[in-house]
Amino acid sequence: MSEITIEVSTEVAEAYRSASPEARKQIQAIVSLLLQKPMDSDVAFLRKIMDGISDRAEARGLTPEILESILSEP
Repeated sequence: MSEITIEVSTEVAEAYRSASPEARKQIQAIVSLLLQKPMDSDVAFLRKIMDGISDRAEARGLTPEILESILSEP
């Protein structure tokens, strides 16, 4: 395995650092899959992951308005 560095927000970095070793492995596996050559099954897998992320964000109070505000920040 090789190590790479990606830029993320401070909150994401802190969440990753505080995640359990098992959660970190799962995150690493997801990133690996996302960066490999896409296939139809990968697209379906990505949609499932994105739906889960969306559900978690909504459960934590993220609204479309808040998301738009975050995305429009310089």
